[in-house]
Amino acid sequence: MMDVNKIREYLPHRYPMLLVDRVVELVEGESIVAYKNITINEEVFNGHFPEFPVFPGVMILEALAQASGVLGFKTMNKKPEDGSIYLFAGADDVRFKRQVIPGDRLQLESQIISSKRGVWKFSCKATVDGELAASATILCADRKV
Repeated sequence: MMDVNKIREYLPHRYPMLLVDRVVELVEGESIVAYKNITINEEVFNGHFPEFPVFPGVMILEALAQASGVLGFKTMNKKPEDGSIYLFAGADDVRFKRQVIPGDRLQLESQIISSKRGVWKFSCKATVDGELAASATILCADRKV
């Protein structure tokens, strides 16, 4: 289990772009389960949409990439402070199946598919109460800063 203070050691993101609140399961070299609590206080809801707040799909995708980043960093035994950054390099087969709204707990799951020359491929899904909200294959690249 990793709380937000531990997560911040592995992700360079900070408010309002840190989108992983807690890691509940992590098997280095294999998979991660994390979550993001969606609250009405999210800045994005000021414009998306004020009268009908829906968490943007791109933010769900970013949250999945961040969870994948934690998994990648832990697997490589690296941290951003070591001069490494994990960049979102691509997304394939992206599908959105359900709206994510304030009050939802977005569960983020990622599994390593492959790693080659610093580019990692992950199979990801986001769920709310067991219902699929989004899925994607995400690419992240480990680069020096």
